[in-house]
Amino acid sequence: MNYNDFALQVAKIKKLPLPGTPSHYKMAPEIRIQELKAMKRKNTNPKKAGVVALFYPDERQLTNLLLILRNTYPGVHSNQIGFPGGRAEQKDKDLLETALRETHEEVGVKPGDIQIIRSLSEIYIPPSNFEVRPYIGLYDKRQPFVKQEDEVEELVEVPLIDFMDDSKMTTQILTTSYANNIEVPAFKLMGYTVWGATAMMLSEIKELFKQVL
Repeated sequence: MNYNDFALQVAKIKKLPLPGTPSHYKMAPEIRIQELKAMKRKNTNPKKAGVVALFYPDERQLTNLLLILRNTYPGVHSNQIGFPGGRAEQKDKDLLETALRETHEEVGVKPGDIQIIRSLSEIYIPPSNFEVRPYIGLYDKRQPFVKQEDEVEELVEVPLIDFMDDSKMTTQILTTSYANNIEVPAFKLMGYTVWGATAMMLSEIKELFKQVL
């Protein structure tokens, strides 16, 4: 889809109710859904984070979504696909500032160059005890991304047409933090399997987009 057309249409999601938890659960196995429901009854005092789903034009003026492959490190989200973003710091006035600051650090996009369309539903990630607030942002500068070498292994540029293609949704047998050899709903994008919290956030975005694109 042409980026200018996309930018005009996507603004309409500001007025839509968020699909929320039901859209998240479409991309989670039943065992994780039950775990998340149980966690809602507990005060886990989660750490906070903000991320940006960044949409931008490629050289043909077609719309793309930026994802990142995180580096391998000792942690539960090692070598996984995610959004640019990260943990809140005390100096951040809110989670939007967190998301923009971390996106700048990880992929080199300045906060002032991102037009935030809206925030999405928060999602809790039990293995790392994080509660994440996603934001949808537009970036039309077309300046090259600059990855943070110690955090980001690869930039994964996903055409919007692929993201919206239902045939890119699949299931895969994975060993996760909560089960071994379990069938997990996932997106198959640019050769990568996108599952877990990132897939759940993508599900909410896709449901919103289907109403306006």
